[in-house]
Amino acid sequence: MSDSRTGDAHLTDPAATDDIPPAPPRPKQRRFGGTGAQIQGSLNFYKAFAFITGIMLLILVAKMTMDYGFGYELYAGGTTAAGAENTLGFHPKDSVVDGTGISYWIAVIHGWIYVIYIIAGFRLWYLMNWKVGRLVTIVLGGVVPFLSFVVERKIAREVRVDMESNPEAVRRY
Repeated sequence: MSDSRTGDAHLTDPAATDDIPPAPPRPKQRRFGGTGAQIQGSLNFYKAFAFITGIMLLILVAKMTMDYGFGYELYAGGTTAAGAENTLGFHPKDSVVDGTGISYWIAVIHGWIYVIYIIAGFRLWYLMNWKVGRLVTIVLGGVVPFLSFVVERKIAREVRVDMESNPEAVRRY
C-alpha cells in the first residue's frame, strides 16, 4: 500500500521508478579530504610553520655548534668577566654575571614550534589524502637543516598541481 502523502509511492509502484535518472558514475580519481578553502588554509599554515621551523632549526644548530664545539653559551643581559655590559652574545660558559643563558629556551621553543609544524603537515597530508610516505617526508623536513625550505616548496607545488588537475575531487559543501 502506498501513501502519496508520505512520498513512498516509488516503493510499490514500478512505473514511478522509470522517472528517476540513473546515478552519475563515481569519479575514478582520488578524492581530497576537504574543500578547496580548507586545503588552501592548511597549505598556508603549513608554509608559515615550515619557514619558522627552518629558521629556528638554523638558530638551534648555531647554538649547539657554539655550545658543544667551542664552549660558548648565548647570554642575554648581565656583565661579562671583563666587566663589559652584555646585551646579547655568545660568551664562555659561566662567564657572565647576572645574565640569563637562553640556549635552553632556544631548544624548548624550537621543540614546540616543531610540534606545531608536524600538526600542520599532518593536517595538510590528511586533507590531500596522500600516502604515508609523503607524511614522512614532511616530518623529516623539520629535522634536517635547510630541508624544511626545500620540502615546503615541493609540497606547495604538489598541492597546486593536484588541485588544478583534479578539480572534481575537491569536496563542495
